[in-house]
Amino acid sequence: MEVIIRPTEAAAATLVARVIGRELQARPQLVLGLATGRTMEKVYDELAREHREAGLDFSLCRTFNLDEYIGLPVTDSHSYRHYMNAQLFQRVNIDRRNTHLPNGMATDFRAECAHYETEIRDCGGIDLQLLGIGRSGHIGFNEPLSALRSRTREKALTPMTAEQNASMFGGDASKVPRRAITMGVGTILEAHRIIVLVTGVEKADIVAKAVEGPITSMVTASGLQLHPHCTVVVDEAAAGKLKGTEYYRWIFDNEPEWQSFR
Repeated sequence: MEVIIRPTEAAAATLVARVIGRELQARPQLVLGLATGRTMEKVYDELAREHREAGLDFSLCRTFNLDEYIGLPVTDSHSYRHYMNAQLFQRVNIDRRNTHLPNGMATDFRAECAHYETEIRDCGGIDLQLLGIGRSGHIGFNEPLSALRSRTREKALTPMTAEQNASMFGGDASKVPRRAITMGVGTILEAHRIIVLVTGVEKADIVAKAVEGPITSMVTASGLQLHPHCTVVVDEAAAGKLKGTEYYRWIFDNEPEWQSFR
């Protein structure tokens, strides 16, 4: 794992978008794992801008989203399918048939989860997985005590997660669905590369636990420490509780991979 600290939220999101863009240019058939949430919107804005102004090509790209609420049809404005269409898919030249999310309206959730795993495997696995970290330390909807080897499955959401996601439901946490389908931690860790974006002072405590704390199922993001090619990009606010900031800044200034991003 490596940690990159950028001065602002916008700078952190731009860096993540540039990494995704470079990977897509190098491999047009890239299999992307995607995430939702307010933090990701700046990334998708930048990717859409690169497509519009620089011709970034998504035509051969395939995507798999981390999760979807149970009980929301794709036409519901609160569904993650609707979110992804609005935030990214409608703004770039991606083939909608190559965009995948779990089916939150499935009649057999166990079969749907197994099918989602098969779809990922049939594409050769996820090349680059984009992640955020929730306030409880979750990645995807892998709430505390999710097994670090877990697979795509149905999951109950914590009240903290409902509160965190309430802004997308008019500020009313009671309207947030209480169950979702999510990639498992084990599924996520099988991605060839992972890039994590976390911003804001309210995430500083959980970032420190995930990056520098012990690996524990109580903070499923801590499982990312096991991944051989995981980059965590944070702004100064989210980096506020980290102990190794001097070294993390040295990495960005000196590692050859990041020279062209400075």
